[in-house]
Amino acid sequence: MNKINLAEKLALFSTHWDPKVVARYNDNDIMVVKFAGAFPFHKHDSTDDFFLVLEGAVTMEYEAHPPVTFGPGEIVVVPRGVVHRPRAESEAKVLLIEPAGESNTGDSGVSPAPKPMI
Repeated sequence: MNKINLAEKLALFSTHWDPKVVARYNDNDIMVVKFAGAFPFHKHDSTDDFFLVLEGAVTMEYEAHPPVTFGPGEIVVVPRGVVHRPRAESEAKVLLIEPAGESNTGDSGVSPAPKPMI
């Protein structure tokens, strides 16, 4: 029931593609993460993927759709089952919402990063 300062949480780490849980909401993890470069293409069969850019710009690339670039205050929701990958030319700071326990790497074959609570 306390406030959470996302900028303070983001200042606690410098790694990329390493989501950190800042809160839980109805069995969902609310996370902050820093993007730089391109993540592997992947999909989530059982859940949509929620991205809110806090700082910087992210391009969401799709296997079968044109890419979408979005910036601070903009959201992209990738429907379940859609193959996608986020990419950031420069560091971007992003808020994610996923069901607790969902792998951030989907079916990419890449080992998921642990999602510690900070």
